[in-house]
Amino acid sequence: MSASFQVRDVTIGSSNLFLIAGPCVIESEDHAVRMAEIIKGVTRSLNFPFIFKASYDKANRTSIRSFRGPGLIEGLRILKKVKDEVGVPVLTDVHQVADVPKVAEVVDVIQIPAFLCRQTDLVLAAAMSERAVNIKKGQFVSPWDMKHVVEKCRTAGNDKVFLTERGSSFGYNNLVVDMRSLSIMRKFVPVVFDATHSVQLPSSSDGDGGKPAASGGQPEFIPVLSRAAVAAGVDGVFMEVHDNPKEAKSDGANALESTKLRGLLKELQAVHTALANVPTTP
Repeated sequence: MSASFQVRDVTIGSSNLFLIAGPCVIESEDHAVRMAEIIKGVTRSLNFPFIFKASYDKANRTSIRSFRGPGLIEGLRILKKVKDEVGVPVLTDVHQVADVPKVAEVVDVIQIPAFLCRQTDLVLAAAMSERAVNIKKGQFVSPWDMKHVVEKCRTAGNDKVFLTERGSSFGYNNLVVDMRSLSIMRKFVPVVFDATHSVQLPSSSDGDGGKPAASGGQPEFIPVLSRAAVAAGVDGVFMEVHDNPKEAKSDGANALESTKLRGLLKELQAVHTALANVPTTP
């Protein structure tokens, strides 16, 4: 695996776990700051390195009627406030090349969405920004083929790249996580496990015609998949965390309720510690 690197005070690819967490989308300035403070309070008490995440624009929502976020300018203003006032590194995703320069002025990590992981111009633009780049593995891409995406970043002169596993398409409206992918991708880059999108039921409308089409989820499986991924040796865990998932403006169906975060992180630390104490096979 490639050498570790720093994102402010968080080491990516070290022997310590780190967390990427926050609401799916920026719902308001107050909510983004509050969620960052809540998550920081939990992670600081557990000495769990933390990067805040939230999107300024969810350009791949299922329905045209779904909430997308505050947009580039207002979203970056809010992310900068989180970064400066809460004192945590921040991550957001980009959907088009034109956004990259402005995003890079604010955030510490630029994220490439899963659906866009093979968009060469977008990947190269993110890499050339000189920010760390997190690339979500597409639901349609094999783990070994993600090596080509990583190579695009490195060709652009950026070695600060890591991958996030978020499940693979399994028929219609379902995802499955192949734990082998974590080990395969860690051979060439640090790997994060997305514990909340992996339990998503993509584009699962309730079908009653009264609500916009939206993805469903099975958040009850977040803990078991997270523990399995940490046992498999991932470098970090990604979670969408919300103080009231039922009222979330995006991805509430698969978000972790913030009151459950502390207990889950303690479980993950225990698994990670146990793994570190396993004798090395001769």
